[in-house]
Amino acid sequence: MASPSESAVSATTMRLATSGFIDSFNPFTSIYLTPTNALRYMYENLVQYSAEDGSPTEGLAESWETEEDGARWVYKIREGMTWSDGEPITAEDVKWTYDQMMEDDLMGTANGSLVSNFESVEAPDDTTLIINLTAPQAPVPGQEIPVVPEHIWSEIDNPSEYPNDADVVGSGPYILESYSPNEGFVLKANPDFWRGAPSIDQLQYVYYTDNDASIQALRAGDIDFISGLTPQQFSALEGEEGITTSSGEGRRYTSIAINPGQVTRDGEAYGNSSPALADVEVRQAIRKGIDSQALLDNVMDGQGVHATSFVPASYETWMLPEDDPSIMEFDPEAARTQLDEAGWTEGADGIREKDGEKLTLTLQIDGSDPTEQALSEYIQPWMADIGIDLKVEATDSDTLSANTTAGNYDMYFSGWSLGPDPDYQLSINTCANLPTDTEGNGGTTQDGYCDEEFDSLYEQQRTELDHDARVELVHEMLAMNYTASVQVALYYPNQLEAYRSDRFENFTKMPTDNGIIANQSGYWGFMDVTPVGESGSGGGSQTGLWIVIGGVVVVAAIVVVVMISRRKKSADIE
Repeated sequence: MASPSESAVSATTMRLATSGFIDSFNPFTSIYLTPTNALRYMYENLVQYSAEDGSPTEGLAESWETEEDGARWVYKIREGMTWSDGEPITAEDVKWTYDQMMEDDLMGTANGSLVSNFESVEAPDDTTLIINLTAPQAPVPGQEIPVVPEHIWSEIDNPSEYPNDADVVGSGPYILESYSPNEGFVLKANPDFWRGAPSIDQLQYVYYTDNDASIQALRAGDIDFISGLTPQQFSALEGEEGITTSSGEGRRYTSIAINPGQVTRDGEAYGNSSPALADVEVRQAIRKGIDSQALLDNVMDGQGVHATSFVPASYETWMLPEDDPSIMEFDPEAARTQLDEAGWTEGADGIREKDGEKLTLTLQIDGSDPTEQALSEYIQPWMADIGIDLKVEATDSDTLSANTTAGNYDMYFSGWSLGPDPDYQLSINTCANLPTDTEGNGGTTQDGYCDEEFDSLYEQQRTELDHDARVELVHEMLAMNYTASVQVALYYPNQLEAYRSDRFENFTKMPTDNGIIANQSGYWGFMDVTPVGESGSGGGSQTGLWIVIGGVVVVAAIVVVVMISRRKKSADIE
């Protein structure tokens, strides 16, 4: 990767601050937010989500139709498309990609649930793809699955372990040009992208482990775009000359994961959670003891929406309604009563006991995250008020991620980003997505939840073609998960962003009404961005160099200070 200090920054290079963890750029295995978003730029799907409202729209397929009452989908692959190395994109590439996920559990780590209803895939010619389903399904097959070039990936010995961080061949609007761990990565515009090359030649992601440093870099003009601002940072940037702020309805939820006791897909227990949390009465009491509206108001400055389940309010149809009978209000007295009835009696010090064991739990937080610190300062006394001794353990994000993967936690702050259709997120709450070993590997389970009735409903909702009936099934599933209380969804945070509007314009939000720019379920955010004063002519012009060498040197200096080691956070998962 070229050092920022070694070259001038052109008018068509956008510099973005990032702090996200990167496990790899492997589209078959990565589940983390930053690489997953990069992969959306690098590889086109068979079917894409629209920027307007997330509805299905053209990807590699320009059209599709169903046969046999929805059990057979026939796609027309657009002619003339090429991979970034010039090789033609054909239906066989799509078939090869899906076949790997269907035949190899490791290749299905990230998105295997999206092909679990596939019976077979056919490519009778270069422009026709046929997906035969085991049963008709409601979501359009082929969304959210990056399609890779067969001529590259079929030559890799262990594709599930391939980092895919060099010599990348892709089909999306941008291709990974370079990656330097702990420093950043560069996406380069793909002139062969079927929708046309973006006007911005490069998206240069620069690591900042200190949010305040990235804010100062934006003010100084050393970076151009930043997302994931805290409400305080967002307010501080509002109205500053040359900077535009954006608060969009996000597609994430923030929750407290509560460890009910982790097991593998074969039922083997692992991890070291408190035995007390195996009791749903204790988990529900914790839920009733947390005032999530107060957290939204006081910690997030109201920048978000009060949560019910893990489906955010930006997908209003699917969100668990606030008046659902399963909803439990903040009620410390009810929490105390529930713990009494579960046999946890209050000791002389106010901490409850049962069978000689005190009700002591640990909340692990990322010590570098001011939001997690602020949340814990509210939650700890709330737990004491209902008789739970909650110890807050601040650690680094590497340790936190390792602990949660291994099931070694009682509680921690978590959250995922969702696409417009809830099928994927529902799927990772089924028993089939539990880990395959006692180290927590081989599955993408959200919270270690497993319920055979939930699994049965999952199969029903996926094959329910009546929209209203499917919505009812999804709400029923969310209510079940809510009642089990393996996590307490606190709020759906707005995505707070800011950019140098004196350098760039024409950002595309998703959805277009009050949506977000970065971290979309598609590749639209930077597709139409142009340097200020240059309407989107496309073609990636190198003219009009915007020389900021001095400023870039400042960037490099900051990077040296803050790059240290890139640390992954549980909240970084897609």
